[in-house]
Amino acid sequence: MKHYLELIRWKNLLILALTLFLMQYVVVNPTLAVYGWQPMLNTYQVLLMILAGVMIAAGGYAVNDYFDVKIDAINRPLTRIVGRLIDRQQAILAHQILTAVGVVAGLSLAVWLRSFTLGVLYVFVPGLLWFYSASYKRQFFIGNIIVAFNAALSIIIVGMANVTPLETTYGELLHHTPVLRQLYAWTLGYAIFAFLCTLLREIIKDVEDETGDREMECHTLPIKLGINKTKYILYSLIVVIIALLCLVNFLWLPFPIKGSLSTRYLIFGLIIPFLVLAYLLFTAKRKNDYKSASSMSKFIMLLGLLYSFIYYFLLAKQYGIALFGLFVLQS
Repeated sequence: MKHYLELIRWKNLLILALTLFLMQYVVVNPTLAVYGWQPMLNTYQVLLMILAGVMIAAGGYAVNDYFDVKIDAINRPLTRIVGRLIDRQQAILAHQILTAVGVVAGLSLAVWLRSFTLGVLYVFVPGLLWFYSASYKRQFFIGNIIVAFNAALSIIIVGMANVTPLETTYGELLHHTPVLRQLYAWTLGYAIFAFLCTLLREIIKDVEDETGDREMECHTLPIKLGINKTKYILYSLIVVIIALLCLVNFLWLPFPIKGSLSTRYLIFGLIIPFLVLAYLLFTAKRKNDYKSASSMSKFIMLLGLLYSFIYYFLLAKQYGIALFGLFVLQS
């Protein structure tokens, strides 16, 4: 069982489950509560959404290792799972079972919410993950974009799952309130952050795996452009992310959210860690150095996710929303 948990990257799956949970209960539901509206998804629907996302991602990790046996034998001969602890047939069977469970859960949610678009997405994403592992990840830049897109899509799905019952319940009234705009703004904002941070991490991982990828004639950024030029791309991405975060914090956030608490978290919880990441990349020379940078980028993504608590806290304080239904803060 331990080897299968390692195969499906259980730590990453926990972060994904936490992401979907927080987006629903710490971002979407409080946003609705500001306008006096009840949550649109019940507990079982949220669980289906989380189950679908986690199972499809787990299947994606399994099929990725299935296709990466030769590359992993070079890049991580002592820590690889498939071909050492689990054979390829078991890996592909795990992929099929996990993906099937995820698709069934996703389609069940789509039928429950009467959303054709959600149903299409829950079929489209597993197919995209298969083709990514089989081919696209070895092509120039497109593999990085696909992984980043899937990370963003997992957050967008939370917004879509809520919008469908909102439109069914409130109809035309919905379009005369700021609710829809606020939901789209926050889910898309988090999706863009997830896209850029995942893209950053995937490129770092390509640098880390450059030796094995070159041996297998892959066409990743470090192989086509060289490590030094790839580093400049990474620095540029960090600058873009920091600039967007500052733009959102100082120009876009509404008054109740904008303030010293949000700004302090931006500086100490996000900007400084990004600068540390830039320093790690600047000084990186060996494979382990890039592994540390990759871990740092994952930690930053978690810090970005935890900003949702700042959002919830400030909303609760301003509008008298009970935090997790327990107590009301004094504004």
